[in-house]
Amino acid sequence: MSRIKFKDMPYVRPDLAAVKAALADVTERLASATTYQEAKDAFLAHEKCHIDVTTMGNLAYIRHSIDTRDEFYKAESDFWNVAGPEIQASESAWRKAKLASAFRPQLEEEFGAIDFLNDEIQERAFCEAIVADLQDENRLVNEYSRLIASAQVAFEGGTYTISQLSPFKNDADDARRLAAWKAEGAWYKEHQADLDRIYDGLVHVRDTMGRKLGHENYRPMGYDRMLRNCYGKTDVEQFRAAVVKYLVPVSDSIYRAQAERLGVPYPLSFADAALMFRSGNPRPQGTPDDILAQGKRFYDELSPESSEFFRRMLEQDLLDVLSTPGKEAGGYCESLYAYRMPFIFANFNGTQHDVEVITHEAGHAFAGYLNRDRIPVSTIWPTMESCEVHSMSMEFFAWPWCEGFFGPDTRKYLYSHLAGAITFIPYGTMVDHFQHVMYEQPNLTPAERHGVWRELLGTYMPWLRLDGDIPFYADGEGWQRQLHIYGHPFYYIDYCLAQTVALEFWAKMQEDRLAAWEQYMAYSRLGGSMTFVELLETAGLVSPFDEACLRGVCETASAWLSAYDLTGIA
Repeated sequence: MSRIKFKDMPYVRPDLAAVKAALADVTERLASATTYQEAKDAFLAHEKCHIDVTTMGNLAYIRHSIDTRDEFYKAESDFWNVAGPEIQASESAWRKAKLASAFRPQLEEEFGAIDFLNDEIQERAFCEAIVADLQDENRLVNEYSRLIASAQVAFEGGTYTISQLSPFKNDADDARRLAAWKAEGAWYKEHQADLDRIYDGLVHVRDTMGRKLGHENYRPMGYDRMLRNCYGKTDVEQFRAAVVKYLVPVSDSIYRAQAERLGVPYPLSFADAALMFRSGNPRPQGTPDDILAQGKRFYDELSPESSEFFRRMLEQDLLDVLSTPGKEAGGYCESLYAYRMPFIFANFNGTQHDVEVITHEAGHAFAGYLNRDRIPVSTIWPTMESCEVHSMSMEFFAWPWCEGFFGPDTRKYLYSHLAGAITFIPYGTMVDHFQHVMYEQPNLTPAERHGVWRELLGTYMPWLRLDGDIPFYADGEGWQRQLHIYGHPFYYIDYCLAQTVALEFWAKMQEDRLAAWEQYMAYSRLGGSMTFVELLETAGLVSPFDEACLRGVCETASAWLSAYDLTGIA
């Protein structure tokens, strides 16, 4: 495939009937195969069909998220919301044939057993009876994404998107920062009826799907959709307990020190918790182009493989990172399988997050690039917690190059990045805990849902003051800004598990950065060929489900932060 630029990649809406017919054909070919070669030919024919269709779907998704106001891609997004579940029904028939094939042992030997394990899990999460429900779910998620993307927040005589408002929410001036938090909170409160309605619809449609699949609620189906292939609810609950035991006290000490530096009361307001230093949070130096140029230098000097990867990304314009009107919130990495390349979507806003995006999302993309030749493409990526190890660890590998990103704010960044990695885990774990409650009690009212979040804040984030001073946030309603809660249920614990492993890598970097990089490459080169626990074991890493892992990284990071010299930094 030629090195075509993103804007020149053609998009054509697939003929849905033709796609279904093609999938039915390869399914029949596999089911009726009398030799392994016939079965393998059917397997590879399905692979090509899957690559072609998925690439078109991902192109539509990316271009719609870049500008949700674009009427053409808005219509294409609506098409895929309906077509996706129908194609999923055809894919289910394919999976059934593959799992029942007499040639399954040979296919597993050549293409890997993990693909079949994950197929079994996906089959548990689907039946024809939920196709219409999946379409409803897609519609509601899209409605949420478009609502957030449409935000126009009035502030200081200007109008800003949610992402564009972020620098003001981190401003060193107390009055300005508080005003920005209040302005954003007011926008969410203004749209809260829609936010409540959309989430209520999502909880109930997901609960309906779970029950149609024979479960008492959505949670087992949600785990299957996340391809939890090596751990379950009990493991997650034990991890959450360890977070409360080890991470919450350390995080609390970090915020107490922050309150002392700022000269503000403890517990902190949401606005004060957002300001790490009285002189202001670390900010990247230069323009977005300067950040990308330093990113290129980082990847050039990190390794030959990373240099080749990032140069290709820039050459083919496979990054869209500016925050613009109509653009969806957040950031992600997506695959363009037909072109054997990833794509990075982000929203630069002048904060340290910009650098973390160029390392985090590119960590995902680099892992995908390393494994781009894997067949089937389902083994390019492991499950999501494994993928987040790629990205969160890459953020730490960028430390030796931080001077080029942050200049005089480098010392601030190193401290705040590690402190943020620690304090994020309680928040992320709280998101997971909240979702378990939501799907185990689907009939909670909106007010009761907010009450659950408020109660969990007291357990996982006791350093925050819930006094109602800031609309929305201080009322225990801030969960509604977390897009994963709406669009990707049960995803968020993946970040917490991965952050724990990333802190393992960080600790190894303090001893021998080159050896840590080789271990990272050994982990990343495995792609999706194993389960999360197997990947860790093969790469010589400790599982975050081992309490000693969380305790150990917590102690190491805490000692580093306590000893870090903040002399001269106000």
